[in-house]
Amino acid sequence: MILTRRGWLLIFALAGLSGIGASPQRPPAAQTAARPDTLPARLTDRQFWNLITTISEPNGYFRSENLVSNEHTFEYVIPALVRAVRPGGVYLGVAPDQNFTYIVATAPKMAFIIDIRRGNLLQHLMYKAVIELSTDRADFISRLFSKKRPAGLGAASSVWDLFNAFDKVETSPDLYQTNLAAIEDRLVKTHGFKLSAEDLEQLEWIYWQFFWEGPGLRYTVSGGGGPGGFGRFGGRAMSNFPSFEELMMQTDFNGRSRSYLASEEGFAFLKGFEERNLLVPIVGNFAGPKALRAIGRYLRDHGATVSAFYVSNVEQYLFQDAIFADFYRNVATLPVTERSTFIRSVTGRLGYAGPMQWSDTRATALDPIQASVRDFQAGKIRSYYDLNARSK
Repeated sequence: MILTRRGWLLIFALAGLSGIGASPQRPPAAQTAARPDTLPARLTDRQFWNLITTISEPNGYFRSENLVSNEHTFEYVIPALVRAVRPGGVYLGVAPDQNFTYIVATAPKMAFIIDIRRGNLLQHLMYKAVIELSTDRADFISRLFSKKRPAGLGAASSVWDLFNAFDKVETSPDLYQTNLAAIEDRLVKTHGFKLSAEDLEQLEWIYWQFFWEGPGLRYTVSGGGGPGGFGRFGGRAMSNFPSFEELMMQTDFNGRSRSYLASEEGFAFLKGFEERNLLVPIVGNFAGPKALRAIGRYLRDHGATVSAFYVSNVEQYLFQDAIFADFYRNVATLPVTERSTFIRSVTGRLGYAGPMQWSDTRATALDPIQASVRDFQAGKIRSYYDLNARSK
C-alpha cells in the first residue's frame, strides 16, 4: 500500500497518447442507427466485464494523472446540453466523476468512459462500489472520505449543507480500513471482477488519496505519471484549481446546482445506473485502432446512438501528438444524430469566443458531433484553434 500524500491529475490532459498510424481508408460520415433500440436495461456482471476486456486497448501512458477535475465551468453548459440532446441515448466521456453530473443531466440508457490510463478505469470501479454501497448522498460522502455521517442530514439537505456538515468531521482510519475492505469485496466477491493484485494495490492507492485529502482533494501536478497508472513520486496541488468539494458546489450559468450530489433524485438515478452495470469504463486511446470503433459497433448492433461525448481538452493533446485525424476518423464511425453533442474544455487564448470566454482560463462549450465530423472531412478543421473557435 502506497501512502502518497497527494492525488494526481489529468482532465485537462488525457492523452500522452502513443502515435497511431492514420487509417488508409476514409470512413463514412458519422451515421445514425438504423435498427430498433435493443440496448439492455441491465448488464450482468459477466457481460459488463466482458465489454471491458474485449473493448479495451493496452494500458497507456500519460505524463500526469488526475483524481479530480480542474474545470471550474463544467456545469455551465448543462442547460444548453439538456436542450440539445434527448434522454435515452448513449453517453461517452473521459476521466473521473464529472461524467456523473453529465450522465444525470442527459439521462442516457448507457455510458462508456474511455481513458488511456487503467488507473481511471480503477477509479471508476472504486466509485461504482462506493455508490452501490451507499444509501443516499450523505452515506456516499461518508464512505468516499471515511468520515462518520453527521446527524441531521437528509433528502432535503442541499449540497452546501452536506459538505458544511462533513467539513466539521475528522476522517477515521478505522472507517477507511472497513470501507476499503467493503469496496474490494463488492468488486471481487459480489461482482466477480477479475482484478489483479496490481489493480487492487492501485485501487487502494486511489482510495487512500480520498481519505488523506478529504473533500479538499484537488488537481495535482506531478513529476510524471507511471505507465497507465497513477504517479507515485509526489505531487504539487494547484490551489488555483477547485477542490472536490468546490466542484460539487459549482452551478450552471444560471446559478442552479447541477452536480450529481445536488439532489437525492440525481444520486438515486446514478446509483441505479451503476447497480445495473450501465456505466462501463474502458481503457482506450481516443485515436487508437480499437476502443472507440468497438463501442461504435456495439451501439450499431443495438440500434443505439451517441447522445453526448465529453472530451474535455483531450483534442489539444491529439493535435500536439499529430494523431487528431485518427480520432476524428474514429468518431466518424460512431452512430450519431444531428442532436449528438461534443462537450469540450476550451480556452479564449486558443480561439474560443463564446459567452464564457476568458483569455487565459478554460471554459466549457458544446459542438454538434455530426456537423463537426462533416467539417473535418471537408478540411475545415485543421488545428486546435479551429475546434475552440467553433465551440459555443
